[in-house]
Amino acid sequence: LNTVPVPKWALIAVAVAVVVLLILFLVCVIKCCCSKKKPKKKEKVNLLSVSSSTTASLVQPEMEDLEHSAEDKKRGKLQYSLEYNLRAQEMKVGVKQAADLKAMDSGGTSDPYVIVYLTSDMKKKYETKVFRKTLNPVFNESFTFQVPQAEMPESTLVMQVYDFNRFAKHDIIGEVRLPLASVNLQRAIEQWSDLAAASKVEQERLGEVCFSLRYVPSTGKLTVVVLEAKKLKRMDSRGLSDPFVKVHLILNRKKWKKRKTSVKKNTLSPYFNEVFVFEVPFNQIQNVDLVVSVWDHDKMTKNEQIGKLFLGCRATGNQLRHWSDMLSNPRRPIAQWHSLQPVDVVDKALGLKTHLKLPLHTR
Repeated sequence: LNTVPVPKWALIAVAVAVVVLLILFLVCVIKCCCSKKKPKKKEKVNLLSVSSSTTASLVQPEMEDLEHSAEDKKRGKLQYSLEYNLRAQEMKVGVKQAADLKAMDSGGTSDPYVIVYLTSDMKKKYETKVFRKTLNPVFNESFTFQVPQAEMPESTLVMQVYDFNRFAKHDIIGEVRLPLASVNLQRAIEQWSDLAAASKVEQERLGEVCFSLRYVPSTGKLTVVVLEAKKLKRMDSRGLSDPFVKVHLILNRKKWKKRKTSVKKNTLSPYFNEVFVFEVPFNQIQNVDLVVSVWDHDKMTKNEQIGKLFLGCRATGNQLRHWSDMLSNPRRPIAQWHSLQPVDVVDKALGLKTHLKLPLHTR
């Protein structure tokens, strides 16, 4: 040690470290040899490949789901009947009674009544009488809906049980939704159904419209062919409408040009096949919105809008796709069906400015 050119304390530290490592190595060897081998699992699930939210839902249900399922059991049940008259094209709905309703008042009772409607015609709703302070009301009321057989598979019968409140908003206890496509209406039926939690406010179906677009950049001509519409909302008391279509062009959020089709009487599925040609220079096509609206004509009162939609570079979804297809396929007509949207929603999205006539030079 005296001949090695290293301090004596450093050599001692190295020796101690070596001894400690040897001891740890021996302990590991002994532990591996003495411990029993664990049986291998036949199947291994790699939860790392599954997202955390999905993994959690597989392990246990959400607390909200448990609460909703518990609430649904306490809402009660409703007895009703259905009878469809094929010759008269009408459906008779009988609201019989309810049982074991959820108590909505502080006194442990409710003041229930039922609202009945079809999703195909939400404008027409019926209400039963209100029964005071009971959880087991007997209604025994019937309501008749005019429903063409062709529309039956696409409609749902909704029966909502409410708690009446004279000084505040009425609370919904629960509802029964019955898709008519799943019901055999060749014979009268009468049954009980459990009340479920009320669905979110559904958007009324306004109908669909089909039209084609064609744009020729060299001539600056935009051709709109209004082809047809279907499943339009009923606007008349007899369950029909007198529809026509307006086509507007909007430039830089200001109304510019407009055309309209002829009126089709007493129909919810009109056929137009009318052509409108607009001159839109190529340098302005990116700033143009095309607004298509469907109206119900009325001789005695003001015409009512059924619904509308708009296309252009500011549009979204199917409307934007249709507009993009037109621009990417010049000189070729592109036809597509579109669902009508509520008027206020479209007007808000357009954000129109005050109307000004714009002098636009095409050359």
